[in-house]
Amino acid sequence: MRIPIPSPQLKRRLVEENLVAPERYDALYAEADRKNQNILDVLVSEGVVASEYLGDLVARMLGVGRVNLRLRPLDKNLVELLSEEIARKRQAIVFGREQNGTFDVAMADPSDLEAIEFLSQHLKANVRPFLALSEDLSRGFAVYGFEMGRDFKKLIEENIHASLAGGTKTAEEAAADVPVVAIVDNLLSFAIASRASDIHVEVLEDETLVRYRVDGILHEVMEIPKAIHPALLARIKLLAGLKIDEHFRPQDGRFRHRIVNETVDVRVSVMPTFYGEKIEMRLLESAQKPLSLEELGFLPPYAATVRTNLKKTYGMVLSCGPTGSGKTTTLYALINILNKPLVNIVTVEDPIEYNMRYVNQTQMNPQAGVTFASGLRAILRQDPNVIMVGEIRDAETANIAVQAALTGHLLLSSLHTNDAPTAIPRLFDLGVPPFLVASVLNVIVAQRLVRRICPSCIFSEEIKPEYVQVVENQFKELGDVQNVHVPKVLYRGRGCPACGGSGYKGRLGIFEVLEVTEKVKAIVNDRNFNLDILRAEARKAGMRTMFEDGLEKTELALTTIDEVMRVIRE
Repeated sequence: MRIPIPSPQLKRRLVEENLVAPERYDALYAEADRKNQNILDVLVSEGVVASEYLGDLVARMLGVGRVNLRLRPLDKNLVELLSEEIARKRQAIVFGREQNGTFDVAMADPSDLEAIEFLSQHLKANVRPFLALSEDLSRGFAVYGFEMGRDFKKLIEENIHASLAGGTKTAEEAAADVPVVAIVDNLLSFAIASRASDIHVEVLEDETLVRYRVDGILHEVMEIPKAIHPALLARIKLLAGLKIDEHFRPQDGRFRHRIVNETVDVRVSVMPTFYGEKIEMRLLESAQKPLSLEELGFLPPYAATVRTNLKKTYGMVLSCGPTGSGKTTTLYALINILNKPLVNIVTVEDPIEYNMRYVNQTQMNPQAGVTFASGLRAILRQDPNVIMVGEIRDAETANIAVQAALTGHLLLSSLHTNDAPTAIPRLFDLGVPPFLVASVLNVIVAQRLVRRICPSCIFSEEIKPEYVQVVENQFKELGDVQNVHVPKVLYRGRGCPACGGSGYKGRLGIFEVLEVTEKVKAIVNDRNFNLDILRAEARKAGMRTMFEDGLEKTELALTTIDEVMRVIRE
């Protein structure tokens, strides 16, 4: 959320309404300026004020109306009076027209007189500006993506036909061929408009299949004639700085793609398969900020436990889960909390996903001898207070990480495990002695990602008998039939243009947080270590399973039981 009013004015108003003390505001403003973040984002992340209230407050200060586009239907004919390029560039959505012909326009900055004048001339009518939060504007931009899907497909198909008719030349010439360039650009633009996190280009026996991952779910988008696959592959390799003539070894690279006023970093992986080379492209918003714990989905008790353990000056904090469960995003959120002027933070990552100001980030590069283990050794000579290792994959990295955490450093890392308690036997498997595991661990966070219910089409319904049975069975599996809690009402999305008809939009985490107390340390150190005993003690101390955390989020209208069961069973 941008700040359309001077900071001193905002501070005075927040202090007058007893929302923040002057010293607290100054400290948060200094922190936001140091990290190159927006003060409004920091105020929301720190829990000083809710985003909705802050939006209303800023609107009152500007003397304009406030509109919530998530709670009202959008007329695509009105929205499309502005092209997507203009709408995104001016951060404006047309959402209504008054009887006198004046257009109601939602804007990120309703005080931008130059933008209002431009929109008035473009629409050939008066404009009445309203303040909208960034998530409201995203709801409007989603209309463009939903409607433009067919246009992108048509453009891609036209360029495929043009490329096939051209009868292509060498790999380098194919990569520079105008239709092939357009195909790749449109595949990326279509993916960004669809809110996809990944693009899979898979070569099959007879054709090439393109699939997008949206909110964690893969969707088939289109099939491309196999004849065009070599040219497509060459173009993507060229963009990512990979070897065009190498076809038998995996390659990794990255490039930056710009659409309208949005820049996306694209991480590329090319791997040989039976019928040819498969391409995977991960889309990362280059300007995306690390989220707060609450924005990630941590409920207050878990967020408080994690923050308490981050105040310790040494020890290890682990984020656990399978590939694609959001471990790295959680680690960045923790680093963002720790990023203070008196703290030296050094990381070794594979790859660097978010560029963080005042954090010394190192990219893993095995060809140059920079592995997690060697990078960690080098970090220890950099006088760090906080160390982040992207992932503990082997015994060497595990043992160096443990030694670092025992000698006055707070170390953050990720580990591939199913839940929080199994991180402990996993460290045993990596050769770390039990007494060191007990000494070094502070807290273990395990997680999965579930899809959020779309706020534009959410509705409630009484819980059905089959869901009651699912909940009861899950508690039986936990061995806790005494504390079965079944929600009376459930929520879901009907499906609308904003969510592409899926009923979901965006994702959040469901978590399991195991704090390593003295009793837990005793169990870990026991010669007859038993994982079931550890789980029982953790639950007694307040740890809830991911299912229980997800169940509470279904009651808070954040996700559905279907989603919770899908991810914990995967």
